[in-house]
Amino acid sequence: MKRFHKSAGTEVAEGGHAVLLDGRLIRTPARKPLVVPSLTLAEAIAAEWDAQGEEIDRRAMPLMRMAGTAIDDLAGMREQTADAVARYAETDMVCFWAGEPQKLVERQQATWRPLLDWLEQEFAASLAVTSDIHAQQQPEESLRILHTTVHGLDNFRLVPLSVATGTAGSLVIGLALVMGRINAEQAFDAAQLDETFQIEEWGEDDEATRRRAGVRDEFDAVERFCRALADAGPSGAGAAGTS
Repeated sequence: MKRFHKSAGTEVAEGGHAVLLDGRLIRTPARKPLVVPSLTLAEAIAAEWDAQGEEIDRRAMPLMRMAGTAIDDLAGMREQTADAVARYAETDMVCFWAGEPQKLVERQQATWRPLLDWLEQEFAASLAVTSDIHAQQQPEESLRILHTTVHGLDNFRLVPLSVATGTAGSLVIGLALVMGRINAEQAFDAAQLDETFQIEEWGEDDEATRRRAGVRDEFDAVERFCRALADAGPSGAGAAGTS
């Protein structure tokens, strides 16, 4: 699509801050006004539009994409999305530890154990680890707590959590990133720990380099999105963007 606007901006609107193109309100795919709960986020989305060249590349606007998904109530699939995100806890990647080599085991323990400890301290939800290839049954109470936690997030937190969790293959990493326990670089290191170890041993091909760059970009976008919500108030189910 050709660029059709000269500049992007923001204005105060009912429910938060609107994003404008040449003074006109942007609308989501569902034709809802693009109004977000945070001025910082609105300005960041406007900056994505201003950064576009002669051709508009929507792939280069991850904050716009996440905001639109949140406003459109996840295309009517909020409950299904929350269920899918919560289910990652049943087979969370950070619960599968290697049996060997020892230096990989030690790296997993140094990186993943603090995240699991944080999960238990923050949510009273403990997850069991295993070095078996088969998934270990997780405590029902922990799964219930995490299910409730995920469903309790407003859309503006659930959307980036869905992105981060799917990218990482881990609800633990996703929650830690969205809630500010770790940053994007730490999320990447945790999610790519095994692959990084293999690359250090055997080298990296071009396809892996591109794939890992995409993973890093996703985590970076999630971090920027969530940090921009810092002035938006509470993150629970009663906050802006909730269905």
